[in-house]
Amino acid sequence: MSTQAILLPLFVQVALIFVLMIWTLRSRHRALQGAASGQPARSTEISDCLQSQLQLSLLFFVLVILAMMTRKADLLFVVMSWALVVVLIIHAAAEAGSGRPRLRSGAFAAAILLLLAMWVIFVLRILLAGVEPV
Repeated sequence: MSTQAILLPLFVQVALIFVLMIWTLRSRHRALQGAASGQPARSTEISDCLQSQLQLSLLFFVLVILAMMTRKADLLFVVMSWALVVVLIIHAAAEAGSGRPRLRSGAFAAAILLLLAMWVIFVLRILLAGVEPV
């Protein structure tokens, strides 16, 4: 797989995190100005969404780096990376956007399972095949 194909899902996830950071900042700024009622609760929802994204993204980012270093990032890895990013986008939209709790929890659970599967596959490939020198 090409470096671009492997890193593109990571770049999209980084962009999502920055969007959530800016959204959190703006929401908190509006809450401080008292521009709209219910704003503190809204600001908290967006901030919670950002925290969830960061928690899962940390494990995803480390996995991408390790998979590239060990040359274990193949087509399956890239497809699963895209699936994870799409599910994380759905999660963010449900948590920070629409406030639909069932969709939010389902997407979060799917993201956890996808990320876990990616890690299990990576670990098995490393343990069963060994690591090529970088």
